[in-house]
This record gives sequence, structure tokens and C-alpha cells, in this order.
Amino acid sequence: MARKVFFSFHYADIMNANIVRNSGQFKPTADTGFYDASLWEKAKTEGDDAIKRLIDKGLNNTSVTCFLIGEKTHARKWCKYELQKSLKDEKGILGILLPNQTKHGPKWISKYGKFYSWNHNKFADWVEQAAKDALEKRTSVRLKTFLTG
Repeated sequence: MARKVFFSFHYADIMNANIVRNSGQFKPTADTGFYDASLWEKAKTEGDDAIKRLIDKGLNNTSVTCFLIGEKTHARKWCKYELQKSLKDEKGILGILLPNQTKHGPKWISKYGKFYSWNHNKFADWVEQAAKDALEKRTSVRLKTFLTG
């Protein structure tokens, strides 16, 4: 089943992030959470609320948030916001160590979902599993609430 994925990454890692984003698994459209720098730059000039709206719009109708992990991704304010919003919206969480980088920051995403070294052949399966894991978690929580309700 095809999934809509939102990609979260540090903009300094754009070249390596594009290896994943343009891997042929997804079309780079606004509907799948891809934004070109001009949209991002415009939102930055309008302040934090505009950036949050842009991120929220990108996350809308996605089932998985994929964090492309570089050396400083864990410290990026907006990656943290994207994680917080994704958890609140009960999305699947997936971490991918960016290709062509020898240094990666802490694998902080592992608290919330699985992470892997980039592999084009396995990526679609990882996305599907993250979506299924999120669904299973939502179902389990709702069942417990129903039974103890």
C-alpha cells in the first residue's frame, strides 16, 4: 500500500536528504510533505507561527513521518516540533541515517520508532511497517480505554 510520508530533516543536510526524498518511492509534491526552499524561506520571514502552519499543512494526510538523521538533526528546533506534532497526530515514526555522511547525531528518534541506515530496496517496507506499528499502537490504546472505561 502506498503511504504519504512527511520528511523531517535539517536543511543543512539537503543534498543527502534528497537522495532519500528522490529515491523513486514518492513523488515530491506538497501533498506528501515536500517543500522547496522558497516556501520555507518565505515562511521563515513571517515568523514561527507561519512555519508551524507550513509544517502542519505538510503533515496533514500523511501516515508516517520519516526523520532523515544527520549530524545535527536532533538539535533542530523544527525537527523537534515535527516529532511532537507527529506523535500527537499518532503518525508512524521512522528514522533513516542519511547516506554519504560519516557522522550522525544521537539516534534520539529510536525512543519513538525504528531507525535504519539508508537502503533504497527496503525503504518502502520500513515505511509500511511504521504505519502498521502506529495503527497497532492506536488500536491497543483504544481497546484498553474501552475495556477499562
